[in-house]
Amino acid sequence: MSVLLWVVAPYVALTVFVLGHLWRYRYDKFGWTTRSSQLYESRLLRVGSPLFHFGILVVALGHVGGLVIPKSWTEAVGVGEHLYHLLAVVLGAVAGVATVGGLAILIYRRRTVGPVFTATTRNDKLMYAVLTLTIVLGLAATVLANIAGGGYDYRTTVSPWFRSIFLLQPDPALMTGVPPLFQLHALSALVLFTIWPFTRLVHMLTAPLGYLTRPYIVYRSRDEGRPAARRGWEPLNPVTRAKKS
Repeated sequence: MSVLLWVVAPYVALTVFVLGHLWRYRYDKFGWTTRSSQLYESRLLRVGSPLFHFGILVVALGHVGGLVIPKSWTEAVGVGEHLYHLLAVVLGAVAGVATVGGLAILIYRRRTVGPVFTATTRNDKLMYAVLTLTIVLGLAATVLANIAGGGYDYRTTVSPWFRSIFLLQPDPALMTGVPPLFQLHALSALVLFTIWPFTRLVHMLTAPLGYLTRPYIVYRSRDEGRPAARRGWEPLNPVTRAKKS
């Protein structure tokens, strides 16, 4: 079971993530979009979307720093365990609350605004469910283990396991003693990355670089180039027409 969860499942998720995006880009370019619903409602979107995107960006950067950068590197530049733990807890808690709050507003908007709910597909509902589960589990692990509990240094277990997957030297033994919340968070993240290529989340991997090199769009007035009206047939405004009648 350990090998299945911490060796087989990560490679399956990684393979589907890469090949799924290649397939989607090859056969569904016009579907590679956020499927924006801003035209239907903008008041709640103006609050929920920036809050969610700000929070998830900080969360993503925190995961990169915690999972990719080895503990010995941060200690080498003078960032000890206490300082790192303090920064991770404070920034992680703030970013987590912002992410959950923004996501809650977006889900509330999608459920209560009629046109937005009508445009919501089963694919969207699955994506929102898995995304919410992953974020809530991550926030719960941070709060219970590092704030309510005595603290847990995941950089000695989860981080080496994560790097071992990409180094093609997987070590499932590193995850056997990890607290259950961290394990569930990791497994839910694997599910999220597996369905990622087939949802609207693909827009996070694109950038509008074409806007930097595309030509200017020229707009012309409708009156430009219109032939002059014959004398005596000029269009009348309502006031002039009323006076003549």
